[in-house]
Amino acid sequence: MNKKECPACHSKHTVKNGIRKGVQLYLCKDCGYQFRAGTDLSEDGLWDAYQQEKQMIQELSVRFGKSVSTIKRRLRNVKREWTQPSLCGGGFVHMDVTYWGRSFGVILAMDSSTGEPLYMEFVKSETAKDYSDAIDSIKKRGYEVRGIIIDGKKSLFKLFSDYPIQMCQFHMKQIVRRYLTLNPKLLAAIELNALMNKLTKAKEDDFKREYEAWKSDYHETINRRSVYKNGSSHYTHQ
Repeated sequence: MNKKECPACHSKHTVKNGIRKGVQLYLCKDCGYQFRAGTDLSEDGLWDAYQQEKQMIQELSVRFGKSVSTIKRRLRNVKREWTQPSLCGGGFVHMDVTYWGRSFGVILAMDSSTGEPLYMEFVKSETAKDYSDAIDSIKKRGYEVRGIIIDGKKSLFKLFSDYPIQMCQFHMKQIVRRYLTLNPKLLAAIELNALMNKLTKAKEDDFKREYEAWKSDYHETINRRSVYKNGSSHYTHQ
């Protein structure tokens, strides 16, 4: 008899344990775990579907015939070990840090053209040394760094002054959006917002020309000042 394998302990000492909503249930006699019949759910298969195929939790539940809570629990238990890969060739390195909470993050560097990961390391805080260590590691493993793309921290521009360096365009848009908001009301702000939406698609010369035209069209608005009661003034539209 072809026994079902327990997804928890991988034992085949299992028996049928009733039917729920038309689905056969099984019970592991070794660990006591109850599970449903369905597509075999291997750790590799689940992780690839989630991480590579970008399937949502609900989609994974239907695909593998498991409850949403089971899918979440199995994903939490997935363990993957990262080793810095051997590298060759060269290109532009895009680096950034993502945080979960205030004291746990990961710094990731990738080839800006191919998206291939070049370096990953967990960090507690985002320091210039973390970025320096990343570039040193990438170079030691055989990759020629031709330029660096970063999020705009001033200290990093000084640290990597020997390289061509560019601020990440996504971060540029986010900074401008903080001032304009998602739904600007002022005509000058509306047109600047539309121009920023072209940033990642427009050619450099075209974008510069449109930006200079915007500054010329709204010169008075940009330079308008408001006066405080004490006589000091400030830009009205900062």
